[in-house]
Amino acid sequence: MKYRSVFDIIGPVMIGPSSSHTAGAARIGRAARSLFGRKPKRVTVTFYGSFAKTYRGHGTDIAIIGGILDFDTHDERIVRSLEIARDEGMDVTFIESEEVPDHPNTARIHLEDDAGEIEVVGISIGGGKMEIVELNGFELKLSGNSPALLVTHHDRYGAVAKVASVLADQRINIGYMQVSRKEKGSEALMIIETDQSMNAELLEELTQLPDITGVTAL
Repeated sequence: MKYRSVFDIIGPVMIGPSSSHTAGAARIGRAARSLFGRKPKRVTVTFYGSFAKTYRGHGTDIAIIGGILDFDTHDERIVRSLEIARDEGMDVTFIESEEVPDHPNTARIHLEDDAGEIEVVGISIGGGKMEIVELNGFELKLSGNSPALLVTHHDRYGAVAKVASVLADQRINIGYMQVSRKEKGSEALMIIETDQSMNAELLEELTQLPDITGVTAL
């Protein structure tokens, strides 16, 4: 069930006219910022479907950039996010795509700086809720409602078991797990939602495991 109460349908406390096009968009942007781990220098946002047609009127553009600036949905600075981003030296580009997406409220966000880049695809599913459905070409389903780990690794036997063992030793319960790979034997991605938050020491222990190439907490 997508909604558990009437408050999920009404949406969160927010700046803007639409829970789907504003609050959901801000959460997509904030999740992308969290996955990138820092403020980017260059941002390219491609809007699809209804996002592409109405993003100016519904404030989807300022919401996504506000999220990338790490503003919450109710942060009054969202209305000035484009100005703030420009003042902080962030280069922002918006693209309106004619491509028909799987979901009408879809945004592809490319973040980069001199140290690296990522590409995130998010959808706004209503009531201020969102899902991240793609990360650097990997398909996934990440809501951001629970603590989550994203672990990149070589596609080798035992990699998943080693990560799960570390979590079990720290009494971290796994609520949801998905493993995605581009092709057999290549790079793979574990998405793990947990019932407990994870500290820096745990993340460092996971990073040191064989075949693990990156660990990100969301």
